[in-house]
Amino acid sequence: MGRPPLTSYTSRMLPLPVIIDTDPGIDDLVALTLALRAPQLRVTAITTSYGNAPLDQTTRNLRTLLTLLREDTVPVLPGADRPLRRALPSAPTSHGASGAGYATVPAAAAVPGDAGALLRALERTTDAVTLITLGPLTNLARALRARPSLVHARVRQHLGMFGSLSVAALPDRPADSNSWRDPEAAAEVLAAGLPTTLVGLDVTHRMILSGKDISAFRASADPVIVWLANALQFAAERHRHLGLHDGCRVHDVLAVAEAIDPGLLTLAEHRLTVDFDEGVHRGRTVERDTGLPVAVAMDVDLTRTRALLRRVFPMLPSE
Repeated sequence: MGRPPLTSYTSRMLPLPVIIDTDPGIDDLVALTLALRAPQLRVTAITTSYGNAPLDQTTRNLRTLLTLLREDTVPVLPGADRPLRRALPSAPTSHGASGAGYATVPAAAAVPGDAGALLRALERTTDAVTLITLGPLTNLARALRARPSLVHARVRQHLGMFGSLSVAALPDRPADSNSWRDPEAAAEVLAAGLPTTLVGLDVTHRMILSGKDISAFRASADPVIVWLANALQFAAERHRHLGLHDGCRVHDVLAVAEAIDPGLLTLAEHRLTVDFDEGVHRGRTVERDTGLPVAVAMDVDLTRTRALLRRVFPMLPSE
C-alpha cells in the first residue's frame, strides 16, 4: 500500500497516541472502552459530534463513560452539531432516546457546536497521532478546510468507520450511517489524500456480540461492563425485533481493534468517491477512477479480534 508498517511504529512508540472522533452511540461506547482500557493506546483527546444522537447527548454519553472509567483527565472537545451543508437528520431510534440504549445516563446539558474542535485536539499534541473516526466525518472535513497542513502533519494514520463496497446498511439504504449523515464530509475526507484506512460495512457487519456475550457482560463484577450490557441489550432487542441475528453488531470496535493490533484487517486499495444523491443512494461510497486511492478493509481475522477483545473484556466466552 506504500505506507509505513504500523507494527514497527507501535513497537517503538507504545502506547500509540490516538485521537478519537465519535458520536456515542452504543457501539461507540464499547469501542471507547476498548480504546481507553487497552495498554497499547494512549487517548490524547476525544472529539464528539452529532450522529447516533444530538451533540449534547453524544457528549453526555461520552462524559458518563469517562466518569465510570475514572478517565476524567481525557480532554473532551464537543464539535459538529450538524452536517456541512445538509439539514440535521432526525435522531435515529436504533440507539434509543438517549443514544445509550438502556444504560443509565444523567440529563444532557446544552453543548454549543464548535467547528474547530478537532483542530484544537490536534494542536494539543506534538506527536503524530492515529486518528480514529467513529461518527460522521464532519469534524475532520472542517479541520481539513481550515488548516489542511496541520491535519496532514499531525495525522499519521486515519482509521475511519465509514463506507462500503459490497454490503448495504439497510435494504433501502446502501450507505453506512456515517457517510449517509454527511456525504459531503465523507467525500472531502476521501479526496484529501490522508493516509486513510476505510473500516466499513464490508468487515464491520461481521463484528457481532451475541446474546451469550451480552449475558456475560451483565454477569460481570465490573460496573462499567454491566453499564455497557444495558446499552447492548437495547440494540440486541432491536435486532431481534427486526428478525436479524442474536445479539448486535458493534461496528466501531474494528477501527479501534486495528489500531491496537495492526493487521487484523486485510486491506485492498480502491479509488472511491461518494454519491450525493438525495434518494436511496445518498452517501454511498462508489469506486471510480476519479477518486484517490484509499486502503479499504475487505476481510477481518475474527478469531484474532475475539482474542484481543478478551484482553479487555475477559468475561467474554472463548467461542
